[in-house]
Amino acid sequence: MNELLEIRGLTVELPTAQGWVRPVNAVSLRIGAGECLGLVGESGSGKTMLSLALMGLLPTGARTSGEAWLQGVPPALWNESAATRETVEKNGRKNLATLSDQEFRTVRGREAAMIFQEPMTSLNPVMRVGRQIEEVIQAHYPKMPAKQVESSAMEAMRLAALPEAKLRAHQYPHQLSGGLRQRVMIAMAIAAGLADPGLEMSTLEKRQSGEVLNGPRLLIADEPTTALDVTVQKEILQLLQKLRRDLGLGLLFITHDLGVVAQVADRVAVMYAGRIVEQGPARDVLGAPKHPYTQGLLAASPRLERGKLTPIPGTVPQLTALPPGCAFEPRCALRRSDCSVAVPELRKSSAEHMARCVLV
Repeated sequence: MNELLEIRGLTVELPTAQGWVRPVNAVSLRIGAGECLGLVGESGSGKTMLSLALMGLLPTGARTSGEAWLQGVPPALWNESAATRETVEKNGRKNLATLSDQEFRTVRGREAAMIFQEPMTSLNPVMRVGRQIEEVIQAHYPKMPAKQVESSAMEAMRLAALPEAKLRAHQYPHQLSGGLRQRVMIAMAIAAGLADPGLEMSTLEKRQSGEVLNGPRLLIADEPTTALDVTVQKEILQLLQKLRRDLGLGLLFITHDLGVVAQVADRVAVMYAGRIVEQGPARDVLGAPKHPYTQGLLAASPRLERGKLTPIPGTVPQLTALPPGCAFEPRCALRRSDCSVAVPELRKSSAEHMARCVLV
């Protein structure tokens, strides 16, 4: 597989009054170009912190270790003066775990973009949405003519399925519904990748399916459908699937809804207390889960068939008071004495299906 993103042992540490904690602990994942990886887990499991680390948006004082290699745009398009031997390989790969703030500005928005959970708090309330999309393009192509910037922004809005794009471009965020605001966020995420200084206007019809003008790109969607009703949720999911297919985007889809994951994800990774506890093809993880935590999530998820939901007892442990062994051991009905001795390694149940459990 052509790996767009390869994470190896990525760890994020945050300072607290009780010492350093690890909301992301030795995480290893991969996402191929055009592939969707669903990242699931309860609130507080570290999903959002992982995405913020990949975007260089961690809180002040945080420190990272490990590797997160992103296959960047072709070498002719990236700024060699900002590249260092420690952060960029000759083939254009960038280690997101070691990029400086300045280097992240060249990556963020063009090679990696993020759709946040609540667009109303992410958009500028006193700026028209069309202008906000144009700002993303101008940040990467400051010398692009204004007319071309405007046409590229309109193209992004069209691909994000915004109805009456010219009218919406002159509106403010509060004048749009939740679904339209989320489409504006999607347009902002893809705008810089669509713009090309060498063309007067970039349109979807000019590229082959799966081809992106400025190279492969990573799109992170952090629970983009949580605040939307079911009908709009389905439309947003279909839109993301279409963009992934047409533009060749690698999609990291973060959610706690296993039903949504089953619809959009090619592979699934389950996160708990900062660690990946199970990962593999979606059909294997959701159809035959191996880790007791994944089994608990599925048992607690609503189904079409009427039946009793079985909640997982207890809550996600505080990062300052993790048990010495498996973090899920205090809540696990299948725990054994060796579960509390040491953190289990990821064990293979098949070629691509792994779980962090002594029972595997």
